[in-house]
Amino acid sequence: MQIAVIADIHGNDLALEAVLADIDRRGIRDIVNLGDNLSGPLNAARTADLLMARGIPGVRGNHDRYLIEQAPETMGLSDRCAHDQLSDRHRTWLESLPGTRVVGDLFLCHATPTDDATYWLEALSADGRITLGRPDLIERHAEGLEHPVLLCGHSHVPRALRLGDGRLLVNPGSVGCPGYTDDEPVFHAVETGSPDARYAIIDKGGAGWTVALISVAYDHRAMARLAAERGRDEWARALATGWI
Repeated sequence: MQIAVIADIHGNDLALEAVLADIDRRGIRDIVNLGDNLSGPLNAARTADLLMARGIPGVRGNHDRYLIEQAPETMGLSDRCAHDQLSDRHRTWLESLPGTRVVGDLFLCHATPTDDATYWLEALSADGRITLGRPDLIERHAEGLEHPVLLCGHSHVPRALRLGDGRLLVNPGSVGCPGYTDDEPVFHAVETGSPDARYAIIDKGGAGWTVALISVAYDHRAMARLAAERGRDEWARALATGWI
C-alpha cells in the first residue's frame, strides 16, 4: 500500500506537475498534502487549480492561514503576490483545509500537531543555526497520537525518523521551495543544496510502514527566472541552486 506525501509547494506549479507525473508513473493513486500550497512569487492560481482538480486530501499550512486571515496590506511579499492571483473559489478551497487531519493510519499536520509555524524535527538556536532536534523534544510533540505514521512539513528539509515506540515520523521536504530565510523567531536560513522537487512515498508492507524520500528534476531555471522577473532575487537563487 503506497501513499505519496507532498508538502510546501509554494506556488511552484512546474515542480508540482513534475512530482505528480512521477507519482503517476509509479502507479501510486493515493496522495496526501501537508500544506503551504500557494505563497510565493510564482504561479499561485495555477497551483491551486492543479491541486483542486486532483481532490488531494490535505491540511492548512501557516502561509495558507495567512492568505485567509490577514488583510492584504499587512501580508508579506510572498503572501501578497499569491493573494493577488487568487479567485474567490481558490480562497474558499483554502478555507476548507483543516489544521490537522487523519487519513487511515496517517496523522497529517503542517508543522507540529498544535502549532503550524513551529519546527517539529529541527532545533533553532539563538544565533540562527538549524540542526536536528533533540529526541525528547521530538517525542514530546507526538504525545497522545496513536497513529503509526506521523507526517509534517514546514521546514522544507526531507527527514525520516523512528520514534522510540517504532512510529514513523516523516517530513517529505518541499515540492517547490528548496531554500528560504525567515525572521521568526530569529533570523535563519534553510538550504537543501539542490533545486530538485522533493516528496516522499510511504509504504505498508509485512514489516510495517517504510518510507522513501524522492527527488525529482524539473525545469527549475524557468521558475528561477520568473522569481527574478518579479524582483525576488533570494527566491531566484534558491530555485536555481537550492542555496540562498
